Amino acid sequence: MSKRALITGITGQDGSYLAEFLLEQGYEVHGMVRRSSTEGFERIRHIRARVTLHQADLLDQLSIVRLLDAIRPHEVYNLAAMSFVPTSWEQPLLTGEFTALGVTRMLEAIRQVDSGIRFYQASSSEMFGDVREEPQNENTRFWPRSPYGVAKVYGHWITVNYRESFGIFGCSGILFNHESPRRGKEFVTRKVTDAVARIKLGLQDKLRLGNLDAMRDWGFAGDYVRAMWMMLQQDKPDDYVVATGEKHSVRELVETAFLYVGLDWRKYVEIDPQLIRPAEVCTLRGDASKARRVLGWQPHVSFTGLVRMMVDSDLETVRRETAEGPGPAS
Repeated sequence: MSKRALITGITGQDGSYLAEFLLEQGYEVHGMVRRSSTEGFERIRHIRARVTLHQADLLDQLSIVRLLDAIRPHEVYNLAAMSFVPTSWEQPLLTGEFTALGVTRMLEAIRQVDSGIRFYQASSSEMFGDVREEPQNENTRFWPRSPYGVAKVYGHWITVNYRESFGIFGCSGILFNHESPRRGKEFVTRKVTDAVARIKLGLQDKLRLGNLDAMRDWGFAGDYVRAMWMMLQQDKPDDYVVATGEKHSVRELVETAFLYVGLDWRKYVEIDPQLIRPAEVCTLRGDASKARRVLGWQPHVSFTGLVRMMVDSDLETVRRETAEGPGPAS
């Protein structure tokens, strides 16, 4: 009998890659989605027929309990969250409801329905915030600098609490920035590669960015979902940092992307003070030695390979959109 997995946030970047990976492992894959008048299933369109989607909501405890009782999954991957850091400043209360209390609702539902379900919580390097040491590992002190980071700290510690108090097999993956062609355009990596494609094709003149000196540990999302699965296959639950161990500035990201298409970034990039965060996280670099040692995990895609992958994808997408032209007027 194949294992059953439930993924919250299945329509997002990580959810789509995780669903693909679990299908390759022979899983029966279920996804939790919020009810909406429009379907945002673009990232899973190619596997839509192979996964089962269910309507439920991290804000609604009863809907989660009913869903778990109906599916009876062996594993739950909680990837759903208000995940864009700048938006968390605009909607701090809603961010807390989804990203913090939503984790508690899922854990409590697991405790009520089947405490044997294995649970993965998507923690974040944003929890480290104003970092106290470099690189950051599982023992580094958290100092979050945004409502999103604060909410993620809550979600992380409530997972630890349910593990220690109720014996739930709960793991937190402290994932550093992970990107892909499926990343939303509001994130700086995709904003850059989409702009590079449009500038190269003569469809855009400028790219406006905030702090070019911010440094991040960027990896490929497809590599990171393997680590999520590996955590739930261990004999004992634990928490793991997942990162490349390298850090690169936004300036280096921009330079790498523009250079790949033969352009000088300095001719196109403008600094917009409105895009600088109220409390900036200046540098993040992860130490994933524990994940490498215990899980046997390691990243396969390099920083340069990731940037080129995303630029190639955006060039193809923009060319296709240009060829198809605008859709019918609404």
